[in-house]
Amino acid sequence: MASQLGNQEAERHGGAGRRLRTSAFGAIDLGTNNCRLLVARPEGSTFRVIDAFSRIVRLGEGVSTKGELSDQAMERTIAALRVCAGKLRHHQVNRVRSVATDACRRAANCDAFIARVARETGIDLELISTREEAQLAIAGCLPLIQDDARWALMFDIGGGSTELVWMRCQGSSRELIGWTSLPCGVVTLAEAHGGDQVSPEIYHKMVSDIGAMLSPFDAEHEISQQTAGGETQMLGTSGTVTTIAGVHLNLPRYDRSRVDGLQLSFDAIDAVSAHLIGLDQKGRAAIPSIGPDRADLVVAGCAILDAIRKQWPVGSLWVADRGIREGMLMDMIHPCRPAPTFAS
Repeated sequence: MASQLGNQEAERHGGAGRRLRTSAFGAIDLGTNNCRLLVARPEGSTFRVIDAFSRIVRLGEGVSTKGELSDQAMERTIAALRVCAGKLRHHQVNRVRSVATDACRRAANCDAFIARVARETGIDLELISTREEAQLAIAGCLPLIQDDARWALMFDIGGGSTELVWMRCQGSSRELIGWTSLPCGVVTLAEAHGGDQVSPEIYHKMVSDIGAMLSPFDAEHEISQQTAGGETQMLGTSGTVTTIAGVHLNLPRYDRSRVDGLQLSFDAIDAVSAHLIGLDQKGRAAIPSIGPDRADLVVAGCAILDAIRKQWPVGSLWVADRGIREGMLMDMIHPCRPAPTFAS
């Protein structure tokens, strides 16, 4: 089993220091839409990625209406997880953490699916809460928060949910003030409103519905009052924001090195969103940074992003092609690193 490889690897090394330097660590993030893997080795205060895998599996397809994972979605996901298991074996990983998020949290047959995954792939999936999902995303994105930011608003637009985190910053210290998880992501929103040709009326309703979900979080923490001061960094980690960045840069193929850490003005995002909304699904699929697998979801992602930007018009967005997997790797490789404190 993939989760047993760590013990075998540890026994082959003579000392803890040498073992940490030579060991590989794996992190799997199984979301509503994607199955992602990173394999990394320690390098200084961070890590060096030695292998990666990402596949759109749409595990949460239909869960919002039927309440359980479909046979087809489970088959697609297990096929992807078999690839992950092969990569973990190949790199003789020291330790693996594999988490499942919103689709499994919602599905009545989640326990049976997790048991099947362990039986057929050797991967032990851990169902995590929305709070831990947000914490891991924070841990993965911390290096992108600028030292001159007084406040940071981070969000992760997923397939079935959207997590938001509000932080107070002072130099290199980070204090988590509040977080929330909206029960809506690109898959659930697209299933509710359609993902082909979206009319202006439907798009406006999508934005309005998400805005109503954001208002209580804003009021609870008085975020709008703080962001008005102009010292807030907005940071987004999701397929939506990386896709918009790729379209903005007109990339012939996706290039993480050009997207991760990019700062986009709201005007630039408006231009990309307007272009994508004006296309049908076929037109969006022809864009290299989108492709056929995301073409029916990207408009829903634009709507969620528009609602966030309307609620907190800070003027620009930092794009993060990192998140839960990086957070898990940092926790495993550097467990004693400085982490955000939590407001009492």
